[in-house]
Amino acid sequence: MQAQFSRPDIAGTFGVVASTHWIASSVGMAMLERGGNAIDAAVATGFALQIVLPHLNGPGGDLPLLARLANGETIVLCAQGPAPAAADPAALRALGLDIIPGTGLLPGVVPGAFEGWLRVLRDHGTMELSDVVAPAIGYARDGFPLGAETASVIARLAPYFAEHWPTSHVTWCPDGKPPGQGALFRNPVLADAYARLAASPGNSREARIDAARAAWSEGFVAAAIGQFLATANLHDVSGSRHRGLLSASDMAGWSASYEAPVSIDYHGFRVFKTGPWGQGPVLLQALRILEHFDISALDPCGADFAHLVIEAIKLAFADRDTYYGDPAFSDIPLEELLSFEYGRARAALIGAQASHEFRPGALPGYGKWVSEAQARTSGALRTETDEGAAEPTMAHLTRVKGDTVHLDVADRWGNVVSATPSGGWLQSAPVVPGLGFALNTRAQMFWLDGAGPGLLRPGARPRTTLTPTLAAHADGRVLSLGTPGGDQQDQWQLIWFLRMVHHGLGMQENMDAPLFHSLHVQASFYPRAIRLGEMLAEPELGDSTIAELRNRGHKVTVAPPASLGRLTAALRHGDGRVQAAATHRMMDAYAVGR
Repeated sequence: MQAQFSRPDIAGTFGVVASTHWIASSVGMAMLERGGNAIDAAVATGFALQIVLPHLNGPGGDLPLLARLANGETIVLCAQGPAPAAADPAALRALGLDIIPGTGLLPGVVPGAFEGWLRVLRDHGTMELSDVVAPAIGYARDGFPLGAETASVIARLAPYFAEHWPTSHVTWCPDGKPPGQGALFRNPVLADAYARLAASPGNSREARIDAARAAWSEGFVAAAIGQFLATANLHDVSGSRHRGLLSASDMAGWSASYEAPVSIDYHGFRVFKTGPWGQGPVLLQALRILEHFDISALDPCGADFAHLVIEAIKLAFADRDTYYGDPAFSDIPLEELLSFEYGRARAALIGAQASHEFRPGALPGYGKWVSEAQARTSGALRTETDEGAAEPTMAHLTRVKGDTVHLDVADRWGNVVSATPSGGWLQSAPVVPGLGFALNTRAQMFWLDGAGPGLLRPGARPRTTLTPTLAAHADGRVLSLGTPGGDQQDQWQLIWFLRMVHHGLGMQENMDAPLFHSLHVQASFYPRAIRLGEMLAEPELGDSTIAELRNRGHKVTVAPPASLGRLTAALRHGDGRVQAAATHRMMDAYAVGR
């Protein structure tokens, strides 16, 4: 492995914060310094990320959060909003659609991130909403240096905004032109909305937070969203204009909720993930497959390791694309999918050569789901650069990818948080007038036909890619881990976790190690492409490893150097020591602590 690391290990005893932007990490650390706990710090970090990385997440997005509380309890917060009551597959097919567009108003579901942050702050934090949101308000009102990637996204979309989404043009091009990298960027409309929410009255901390939640879901925020969507009919990536399905009543009837995590044991760790409304269990399935191999004996940058991991990923993700969905609407066979015996049977399918087949497991009673997934795969062999009829209408401009942010926090009392907020991207939907933020487009992850768990249904949660990780070891260590990256999130986390468990890589050493991932998965985002047998690898993996992978039948595309993965992590030891690390890739992510 590399002898030189891009950054030092961050370690101490007081607390650590790692996130995908240095400003947000500093904001979270400031809350710890003021006496807040890891929940308070996570909420403040999350609000700051909405401001400084608006092309990766926003208030109108969604949020899964895992927390290991100081009392030893592990909780999952689900702030993934469901499909609106008007979400009727037949009505969308009548519009001539066979797939839900990835941009615009039509794919919007209930915005969940803001409600989720307030719910967990009320129940497990200690600070006032006005305190944890103050830094975000300050950056929105007074400005922050615009990052290169955000500036690039805005510049590319500025002509589209001007022609099709005027509210977005006013927000993201405040002087009538795109702001450049490093420009002091402000969003005063969002700052005013958040200040109004932060000033919600009440005779206790909890009452004030609940008043802000009500103002969001039933008050002025919901009213502004409802009024906008009642008349807006705007262009999207399909090349046509569509209206949204979301209404104010959908927001009033929903709130974030808690549930037990899904978990398995792996080499001394108990690994915790969300339920199958996210893709989280896919990492657990991959571990169930890989526990039947001697991973410790393999070079963590060698062809044997990469081949084995990629083949396990293909099998686990085939099950994700067949069996995962909202368990409130479908009977998800998660117990069988996560069983030792099932993992052993799946492991037996891995051979010396790369598979180019889509191979979900055939569980009794689920034959129709399997056949539907197989049919979709055979119909999804299109490239993501195929613009089709969208080209003449400028819809191709909205192919700018959305992504995600992540944060990890550990405090001195034993609380550890892993959260992966996303959605509400500036490039995915028009800004709501009077609020300064965009709604999400998460409904693009539903299907419009079939009977399986991914079918669009009113009130159902889309099966997202958002997937924070917590893992607790018998020796007292608690790990928080996560990354942006859509369908790659659990792939990169799997590699990082395996290298830590089996090869003893340190926090930053692991961040700097070369990464790879499979494209042999049904993409979760429009236009839902799949590339059987294909994978990406960083050149740092080594010429010999890449050549051997190709000899084994993998279609390897070499990515630019240090371009894969956006990982951050925090680790709390049983003796109270804390550590954190963040990837050097893209340069924005940082860990801080003492």
